[in-house]
Amino acid sequence: MKIGLIRFIVPYSMSISSQQLSLAGGVVGVVIAGGRSVRFGGEKAVAGLAGKPLLMWAAERLARTCTAVAINARPDTEAEALARAEGLTVLHDIPGDAAGPLSGVKVGLLWAQELGASAIAVSPCDVPLLPDNVFARLIEAAGTGAAMAETVERAQPQCAVWPVSALSKLTAALANGAHPPTWLMLESIGAVRVRFTPPEAFANVNTRPDLAAIAGRLERGELQLR
Repeated sequence: MKIGLIRFIVPYSMSISSQQLSLAGGVVGVVIAGGRSVRFGGEKAVAGLAGKPLLMWAAERLARTCTAVAINARPDTEAEALARAEGLTVLHDIPGDAAGPLSGVKVGLLWAQELGASAIAVSPCDVPLLPDNVFARLIEAAGTGAAMAETVERAQPQCAVWPVSALSKLTAALANGAHPPTWLMLESIGAVRVRFTPPEAFANVNTRPDLAAIAGRLERGELQLR
């Protein structure tokens, strides 16, 4: 499945014409796939589940509600190569920013600003069981502001909508290599919390046994990917 039409690599210099106009005021999606996957023992973004890389499950889910999708990945990685092969926009963290999801959110907001979009919907690459309507509900709840998912157990800030208007505040929060908790940053911009069930839908794939367990449940018909 080919998603997105633009290649966008940071540090960047670009001009956008018809694509920019077509995305004006819309919500674009960003998959965060820049982690080092130490516990997994390899790049989990490209690990397969039910015949498809985890990265593509996340990208295709975003594409159902977003006008374009980008992948935040480290340079020269398998995740970057997969994203390019699928025709997806690639976003690199800006040198000097701390390693962590907020650096991916920042560059996603820069990309959205260049496109003239109003907000980004952010997804982790390693949560394949997310509800099918997670981003539609978050976008609706956010309105012109921000929203994040939560379950009865806790906030799920890696699934969130960030308005482009939050860019300056986020940039200031990341100054000098800082990286505040993602949930705290979202609360600071007034994010609405949206409750989802069940909590297990937000379980991360952190290890190969985690992935094998999900694959086994899929084979037995206990789970369905959306």
